[in-house]
Amino acid sequence: MISGSGVGPVSGGTEFTAEVLSVVVREACEAVGLDANGAELLRLGSNAVYRLASAPIVVRIARDPAVLADMERAVEVARWLETVGFPAMRVPAATAQPLVVCGLVVTFWESTQEREEYATVGELADLLRRLHRLQAPESLSLPYFDPLAKLSVSLGQADGICEEDRSFLEERATRLSEEYGRLDFVLPFGVIHGDANIGNVLRHRDGHAVLIDLDGFALAPREWDLVLTAIYYDRYGWHTEAEYTEFAHRYGFDLRHWPGYEVLADLRELMMVAWVGRQVETSDHSAEEFARRVRSLRAGRGRDAWSAF
Repeated sequence: MISGSGVGPVSGGTEFTAEVLSVVVREACEAVGLDANGAELLRLGSNAVYRLASAPIVVRIARDPAVLADMERAVEVARWLETVGFPAMRVPAATAQPLVVCGLVVTFWESTQEREEYATVGELADLLRRLHRLQAPESLSLPYFDPLAKLSVSLGQADGICEEDRSFLEERATRLSEEYGRLDFVLPFGVIHGDANIGNVLRHRDGHAVLIDLDGFALAPREWDLVLTAIYYDRYGWHTEAEYTEFAHRYGFDLRHWPGYEVLADLRELMMVAWVGRQVETSDHSAEEFARRVRSLRAGRGRDAWSAF
């Protein structure tokens, strides 16, 4: 799960700070009949995440008000996954959502347990194999996953990066877009999580693993849900060889043996770099990490020094 220092204004002028967000979470809870007293701020980054003391509920407040449609879809995805018995975060059945409070998008989720505990890479593989067997109902209106559009948006919002870095990243994006268009995918096209990595798999209080952060669900080649775990091991060393071997075995496919792996890995990696580039004006840590990542891309080495967000 990606997090950062999370300060500064968002679109519309609302300050995305703990002080302001405490007001947002209180008003949102009042609107749906929940008690916000004692709410604990767990994370303040792209989203603010609160755990309520009064109920097993997590409140998520999005920094970007433009994600309203995405969060509406995420709630519907959660309800669909519950109907088919898929292990994922659940939404409170009687709560109408998302809400817009002070221009920010608020959603409510059932908490997995009282403390945050990540599941294993092997369990992520099991969940993805199971997810990729599902066929999403047309009523969800899942979008087609467009990595190039996402990359363009991130680069366009990276206001704090220098022109030299911007030109370098845009030139790399242009080359990769051409190479991506020539890829021959071998896994079936269908529903994907969109940000499948170990940070989005939590341990439920009853012991099983659940998939979280459902707002990236889309339709795409399933290779997209495998590439993050592959590069986390292969390029950054964030997973061990044993962990990745178990992941590939339990899913039933090793993405690194597919001829298009390097192009897909380069494109996903560039999306990661561009995302960090959006945070450089509001986080010193992000600015340092962005500079480190761009240097390594230019040099073609040093990826093992990247920090996991």
